[in-house]
This record gives sequence, C-alpha cells and structure tokens, in this order.
Amino acid sequence: MRNFDLAPLYRATVGFDRIADLMDRVLAADVAQPTYPPYNIEKTDENAYRISIAVAGFTPEDLGVEVKDGALVVSARKTAEETPRTYLHRGIATRAFERRFALADHVRVTGATHEHGMLHVDLVREMPEALKPRRIAIASSAPVAADVVDAAAVN
Repeated sequence: MRNFDLAPLYRATVGFDRIADLMDRVLAADVAQPTYPPYNIEKTDENAYRISIAVAGFTPEDLGVEVKDGALVVSARKTAEETPRTYLHRGIATRAFERRFALADHVRVTGATHEHGMLHVDLVREMPEALKPRRIAIASSAPVAADVVDAAAVN
C-alpha cells in the first residue's frame, strides 16, 4: 500500500485541519474492517438519521454509547454470568466490541434506545443559522442620463 505525506498541504492551508485529519485517517486505515456487530444506517427525515446495531444477548447495562473527538463510539462488554451454562450450540455471539462512526460537522446524537435485541441511536443534523442559505435582495438603481452633470461635481 502507498503512503502519502500530506505535510505540504498543512503549511499551505489554514482552517482545514479536520479535512486533513480525515484524509490521514482514510489513507492509514486498515483494509480489513470489522463486521461484528452488523448495523444499518437509515435516513429517517431530511436532517435525521438512525443507526441500528444488532446487539442480541446484551442488556442496556452492558452497552455504552458516547461521543468523543467527533465520533460516535458504541461499545459492549458482557458481564460475567452468575451461573455458568453448558451450551450444546452457541450461535449468538456476545463478545466485546467497539464500533466507531465518524460524525459530520453539526451532527448531534439525540438519544439511544434498546429494544428487541437492537440498539437504535438517533442523530440529527443541525445547521447553524449562519450556514443556512439566504436570499439577498438586489436593489435596482435609477438610470443616469449621460448628458446630465452632477451639481456637486461642477462646484
């Protein structure tokens, strides 16, 4: 795999640190991405999203959801069982995991729910008023005749 040095871009740009960090992360990321646990990302509204993660076998106390450094981090650690069980077949994986989702600017986590073996994390994109498009009125000026001389210019 190729390694790209983005240092020349850092000294020629101001205020694009986050984009450069994102490019560093993408270029340095391993090709093998974790597939456990499976998840869905759905758009529930124009500015609302929901991440649904299959967490069968975990209780809400075993799960952790936090936002740090512009990323949503969902983790799970199974607590030890009081009575050991003997399984004939164990197909439900309850191994510990940590799944990270990079959040775009102005995306906020509004809540998380656990129901029927699924963890649902709701997100909303809130655009600041300064970044919303706004319409600028164009004022028309009265046409000036070419043969009219301004009195202030003569005196």
